[in-house]
Amino acid sequence: MAMVVPEQLNVTEVPVWGSRSVDCFEKLEQIGEGTYGQVYMAREIKTGEIVALKKIRMDNEREGFPITAIREIKILKKLHHENVIKLKEIVTSTGPEKDEQGASDGNKYRGGIYMVFEYMDHDLTGLADRPGMRFSVPQIKCYMRQLLTGLHYCHVNQVLHRDIKGQRAPGRSSGGARVG
Repeated sequence: MAMVVPEQLNVTEVPVWGSRSVDCFEKLEQIGEGTYGQVYMAREIKTGEIVALKKIRMDNEREGFPITAIREIKILKKLHHENVIKLKEIVTSTGPEKDEQGASDGNKYRGGIYMVFEYMDHDLTGLADRPGMRFSVPQIKCYMRQLLTGLHYCHVNQVLHRDIKGQRAPGRSSGGARVG
């Protein structure tokens, strides 16, 4: 059996024991921030696929992993529908990323946890806020049907969405809205 030197490890492959590293992705730009953490548009290095990376905020690390993140991951892993945002995987970092200063508590070894989502290039609020943008009646009907179909799927699966708003209705320019 050949000995593998750490420098020769391929971080772009999915390890047998768990999640991949955030190093499998190139962060392109920060596209959002809130109480949950930051969201980045990123490119998967191996495939070139554009994804959204949501970094889970770990401010109160002493209390453990945030229960809200556990709930979100658990729910999204069980929901598979074309009108519900898709959680692709969870990835981790082993320490501060290149674009960060390091942990505020001085622990340079503390890593991060990211949720990897399919990338959606807009949300309904952002689309509606564009100057001169007016939805036609057929467009409104189409978006509403897609969102209500996704919401119905959630309800059938005993999931109640408690924060429905335009920013949580991502979509693609090519068409298709999701409940997120």
